[in-house]
Amino acid sequence: MKNTQNILVFVLFLVGCFAFSQGKVTGTVIDGEFNEPMAFANILVKGTTTGTTSDFDGKYELELDEGTYTLVFSFVGYNTKEITDIVVTSGSSVIVDVVLETNSLDTVVITTSTKRNTESAVLNLQKKSVVVLDGLSAQAIQSTGAGNVASAVKSVPGVSIQGGKYVYVRGLGDRYTKSILNGVDIPGLDPDRNTIQMDLFPTNILDNVIVLKSASAEYPADFTGGIVDIVTKDYPSRPEYSISLGSGYNPDMHFNNQYLTSSGSDTDILGFDDGTRNLPINRYQPIPSTSENKLLLTSLTNRFAKELRAKQETSGMNFDFGFTLGNQYDVGDDKLGYLASFSYKNNTTFYENRVDGAYIKNPLDRSVNELLASLDSQGSEGINNVILNGMLGVAYKTDKSKFRVNLLHIQNGESTAGFFNQNISQDGTGGGFEPLTKNSITYTERSITNLLLSGQHRLSDDENALNFEWKLSPTFSKVMDKGHRITPLQQSDNGDSFLSPSASTFPIQLWRNLLEESWAGKADFDKTIDLFGRPAKIKFGGAYTYKFRDFSIDDYTFNIQGDQSFIANGDVDNLLDSDNIWNPTTDAGTYLISIDVFNPIDAYEGEQHIGATYFSTEFNINDNLKTVLGLRTEFFNSFYTGTRDNNTIFFNRDLILDEFDFFPSANLIYALNDNSNLRTSYSRTTARPSFKEASVSQIFDPITNRLFIGNIDVVPTYVNNFDLRYERFGDNGQMFAVSGFYKDFTDPIEQVFFLNAPTQLTVGNLGDAIVYGAEFEIRQRLGFISEDLDNLKFNANVSVIKSELSMSDDEFEGRQRGARDGETIDRKRDLQGQAPYLINVGLNYNDSDKGFRTGLFYNVQGETLEVVGIREVPDVYTKPFNSLNFTLNKAFGEQKRSSIDLKVNNILNSTRLSEYVSFRAQDQVFTLREPGTEISLGYTFKF
Repeated sequence: MKNTQNILVFVLFLVGCFAFSQGKVTGTVIDGEFNEPMAFANILVKGTTTGTTSDFDGKYELELDEGTYTLVFSFVGYNTKEITDIVVTSGSSVIVDVVLETNSLDTVVITTSTKRNTESAVLNLQKKSVVVLDGLSAQAIQSTGAGNVASAVKSVPGVSIQGGKYVYVRGLGDRYTKSILNGVDIPGLDPDRNTIQMDLFPTNILDNVIVLKSASAEYPADFTGGIVDIVTKDYPSRPEYSISLGSGYNPDMHFNNQYLTSSGSDTDILGFDDGTRNLPINRYQPIPSTSENKLLLTSLTNRFAKELRAKQETSGMNFDFGFTLGNQYDVGDDKLGYLASFSYKNNTTFYENRVDGAYIKNPLDRSVNELLASLDSQGSEGINNVILNGMLGVAYKTDKSKFRVNLLHIQNGESTAGFFNQNISQDGTGGGFEPLTKNSITYTERSITNLLLSGQHRLSDDENALNFEWKLSPTFSKVMDKGHRITPLQQSDNGDSFLSPSASTFPIQLWRNLLEESWAGKADFDKTIDLFGRPAKIKFGGAYTYKFRDFSIDDYTFNIQGDQSFIANGDVDNLLDSDNIWNPTTDAGTYLISIDVFNPIDAYEGEQHIGATYFSTEFNINDNLKTVLGLRTEFFNSFYTGTRDNNTIFFNRDLILDEFDFFPSANLIYALNDNSNLRTSYSRTTARPSFKEASVSQIFDPITNRLFIGNIDVVPTYVNNFDLRYERFGDNGQMFAVSGFYKDFTDPIEQVFFLNAPTQLTVGNLGDAIVYGAEFEIRQRLGFISEDLDNLKFNANVSVIKSELSMSDDEFEGRQRGARDGETIDRKRDLQGQAPYLINVGLNYNDSDKGFRTGLFYNVQGETLEVVGIREVPDVYTKPFNSLNFTLNKAFGEQKRSSIDLKVNNILNSTRLSEYVSFRAQDQVFTLREPGTEISLGYTFKF
């Protein structure tokens, strides 16, 4: 028995030694003709019979003993490729990705290292793409030290980030840029925008970010600047586990004892309210007057939040943490994999000098150039923003099919507290100023839940099999303004405060509820065929999206009857103190009044149906010229339910937009040689109004006193797009490209002021426009100067853009009537939201052997028309924000599992400023925010 045990132990020892002495070679085989994974390619260890084939996703895996190997990759009709010098060590996993090309049976021999160059992989994707695109790999993102997609993607040519969150492509506004997640439409936490907030996505879950700048039939038609596709990691071929921690310090904002805040709920730290801020009374509860049900009025008034004044505290630092988990398992001959991630961010912002303004030209004297103030608001505001992001993906793969489930949930809670000194013109023309103070306490809870179900199927064993891919993606989002408390007081000459609704409006507490659901589904088929004696690919399919939105406002206002001395000192917390609430005995104090409450004019329901079909073919006319022709059809129906004109005009699921359009596209790619292409393309695309824009709703911002009014008559924009591009690709992630583009807009949708109303905004189709420009990009290693500088890389991309909108007759005549003496009004002006130039420059050093990288990155966007003026209301322009950032990363340990990140953002301490611009007048502030300079430190450990 003892001998048997010894033998068993010895056998187990040998097995363990044998297993430990093995390693893996894994990777993906790509079809170089169509830039897609190649199923059932052959992989053989040269000189042996050991080998395997690639699976449905083009992935393969080989377990080999320690040693140096040559792998041979082959497929009928494609070049056979040998990869030499593959070093396998015990317990290691070497990634070798291969691209197989057609048109020759010659063997190609390549020497490779054991490290995957993902930046080169994305450049290869860019080189082989049938559309004009730019990509950002996970490796490139790491080199910038960016912690989220927003920080990283602005280094893509022609891309800028607005407000630290939203992507603009080629300087075009958010309306003309579309965000998708893994190829499927996903709305953001602000459903009025076409792009999701890019700061929500941590970079450690990404494979790459692809920005498509020209259209083809399989992509949605509602974009013009570009489509930003966020591609998350598939399940890994080996276990991957990591955890990260970080913190940030901004000397202008953190550890500041003047920071403003308010009491909240116990769950604010998790990004949602626990019910503390829920509406305290029923929406349809009648509110009696002081002469009616007196006890009920006292009871109702007493139920509302009594904390109305922001309080001072010392602000804390920003902090974040997160983790990712991923692995795959064999299930018989199939594979089951998963990827899970979680991230948490808690940011504190303090604008000690927040400025908002509204200005107007003198309507009575055209000889006066200087602008008259209608609103001047200056104060301080503290903001605490919590973002919680969780994602879980599971995939099951067989030889011919792959099924994937991906669940994403984002939770966001933002609490603000502010105090503002304001001067408001009572006649709107700079006269009759009333000095006010305004206390503000707000909380907004946002969430989005997205489920993606998808399947990929190869429908036969034929090498030219029909492939079928389907996706179903429901998304549920909400934006809840809960218990916003805005309390304005007027100031008398002796400094006392008092309530004056005619000058300062009533104190209000409001709840805004926006619920939206979106159901997106698509089916895609493709097949390789022979055309003109060459391989060609046909694609066809369809898509359908249903969206529904419910928006409503509950607005409660308060007044004082009798003596107001209890607020003379400006302490608004006294307003709803129990001792100061109106009661029948004293017949004095604060009471709830029946004005607005739930007003149907401010509520609406919207419903949209978008259906699409498409067909495209991709073929080579000769060895060098590839052609992609496609046609997409889309129908768009938008229904509206709401009321206007004091509830005298009603909409009951009225069809307000009914469009059926054809969207042709053509892409030609001429390969000048193996490393350079000349591209040209044409496409027709559209931009559609949002639910809020195509409505009659009125949404008031009680802090800035600005009112947005919907325009139910607004129609979609249609755009003809032309692109021309030359690109050359080098080794080690180097490339050079120059592009030109031209866009012709019909009925662009623009944000505009109401006539003579500098605090009221709407949208409209204000004329036709053209946009044209050029892009230049270079990525160059400096090793050509000295071999010692090969790890130092220079990146630069510059976009220069010109926009011209031909004004409608109404706008042109209005501008002429509002012109100053000596001012000439041109019939053409800038397109709203269009930047005249974009500059991205970076210098980064990366020594992967030592685990060290550092870089300096600069980004700026030119002065951009933000809001279109009309008649006496001047245009508002966003001023350039000069963003200069530094990053440094050092990895430690034998396997470099630990790393530390140091970042400095906004080194130049640039401010975010928008100003009114008018003929021979001093520019006046529309909005001013001072973000300061942030220093952050992070730590990551990979298991």
